[in-house]
Amino acid sequence: MSVTAAEGFVASGLHAGIKARRHDMALLATEDRRPVPCAAVFTQNKFAAPPVEHDRAVLAANGGVAAAIVVNSGNANAGTGKPGRADAERMGAAAAKAAGVAAGDMLVCSTGIIGTLLPMDKILTAIPSLAGQLSRDGGSDAALGILTTDSVAKEAVIEGSTFTLGGMVKGCGMIAPNMATMLAFLTTDAAVERDVLQRILADAADRTFNTLNVDGATSTNDSAFLLASGRRGPCDVDELADAVHRLCEDLTHQMALDAEGMTKLVRLKVVGAASDAEARAAAKSIAENNLVKCSWYGSDPYWGRLLAAAGSAGIAFETERSSVAYGGIPVALAGAPIDHDAAAVTEHMKRKEVDIIVDLGLGAGAAQVIGIDLGPGYIKENSVTS
Repeated sequence: MSVTAAEGFVASGLHAGIKARRHDMALLATEDRRPVPCAAVFTQNKFAAPPVEHDRAVLAANGGVAAAIVVNSGNANAGTGKPGRADAERMGAAAAKAAGVAAGDMLVCSTGIIGTLLPMDKILTAIPSLAGQLSRDGGSDAALGILTTDSVAKEAVIEGSTFTLGGMVKGCGMIAPNMATMLAFLTTDAAVERDVLQRILADAADRTFNTLNVDGATSTNDSAFLLASGRRGPCDVDELADAVHRLCEDLTHQMALDAEGMTKLVRLKVVGAASDAEARAAAKSIAENNLVKCSWYGSDPYWGRLLAAAGSAGIAFETERSSVAYGGIPVALAGAPIDHDAAAVTEHMKRKEVDIIVDLGLGAGAAQVIGIDLGPGYIKENSVTS
């Protein structure tokens, strides 16, 4: 019940028939059906899906509040044009009526395949049951209802000194910095102004969700929300910000471990760059490089591929200042190999979680991304559309 762990929230999830067998719809709502402050961050892909456009418009019109969010998985309602926008609005209106909230306070999310209209008959048929099942115990069903190719539900809870923070997320492929093909729903019972809530979520997303790079693909539907019921009154804002960061970090780690076809999670740090922006560019170039990702799959400390990817990132780069370390063990300096404990490096590379540092030796710029390897599992998962 992670997303309903905070006071003032209820949820539900069920199988509507969009997917063959698994849960494919979820509903999150305030317990009293009244709107509460809602922070949100969305995909930066300009080919945004109709639900994203709908939610942006709703939050702009109502001042940034929400009473409920209805979600379907199995179909992204992306690349569907005006009919898709109309379907998003119909889905929201139907869910608002069934849940007893104002249509102008209902948000809509979809995730799944692109370019296919929603099966609205199935969705509209299921919505009354979805609303009827709303409860404090419905968080786990909701966490299942938002999944696509995920193999497990992803939930987390943090207990603060005066508040509870809970959340659920989905995402395991089409994931790149600036969010992912991910939907994240966070709730707290702290009383927080919307502007403060927005700053907290945006900062946490930038430091966590935006560091995850599975395949370099930025989705059309990325959305993350943080709702505050206010049930337990004011809180220490810094404590809440830290909790949101830690919860998003936990959820990001869960997504990485469930990434499509993954066998290795790689924490890649680029340090010594001319600026943080250049460090991020180098890290992104490395984490998205298929040769690098294949070497990770093969447990091969092929450091030359890392520097080659960094050197082609369009940033300041000087070979003689560079160095690379695996698991804290330096293996290359100034673009050439150095003596090191090869057995220890090999042992580190065999682990499921690997740490790599690329030092450019030029300045104080630094960045971290979480990447995964590339193997046959990813190709198999993404060689068909459904």
